[in-house]
Amino acid sequence: MEKVSLTKQDRLILESYKATVTSLASYLGDSYEIVLHSLEDPTHSVIQIANGFHTGRKIGAPITDLAIYWLGKIKSGNEKINQYSYFSKNKLGEPLKSSTIAIRNSGDKIIGLLCINFYLGTPVINLISDLVQKDSSVFATENFMTSPDTVENELKTACEQVRLNPALPASQRKKEIIKILYHRGVFDIKNSVEQVANALEISINTVYFHLRNIAKEE
Repeated sequence: MEKVSLTKQDRLILESYKATVTSLASYLGDSYEIVLHSLEDPTHSVIQIANGFHTGRKIGAPITDLAIYWLGKIKSGNEKINQYSYFSKNKLGEPLKSSTIAIRNSGDKIIGLLCINFYLGTPVINLISDLVQKDSSVFATENFMTSPDTVENELKTACEQVRLNPALPASQRKKEIIKILYHRGVFDIKNSVEQVANALEISINTVYFHLRNIAKEE
């Protein structure tokens, strides 16, 4: 495979993917090998790798023949394709489920590959261990907003929270309700501003005014 000429901007794009490699490995667990390839030098294409023990590779390893094959498939397709998933084996003959993802620059030129290899021989107990949070102290509450009913429920909760705070001046109560809803992501829902304005009996402009001030304060 011939070298691909990269610009400074291309290298910066690939550099930015290094954090993706470590983040994916942290999220998915040890059963997944995550590899970042630069096509600038195929003989030393690996520029970042996590859990490389699955294939015995390290930074500086060459690109594989199979990756080159799938890269050719991506380039030669009639439609724009950025990813191929397939089954493969490592040097020990152990089964892997793999995915090769093309990394393109602003000119749509393929400059690198992000490869994910899942070791199919992973014991189920290990998979469960990776899925279960080992440290319960890091659990976080996340609100998944979906509908107007969600806005109504969150609004009721916020109003009750403000009502139970007698130290809060009456003039600040509506702003505090909006602040609570803002922090809980309620205003990401379509038409939520109008719904909150109607419920609090204030104008839509007043809601936006408070939202702008809250954003500036924080």
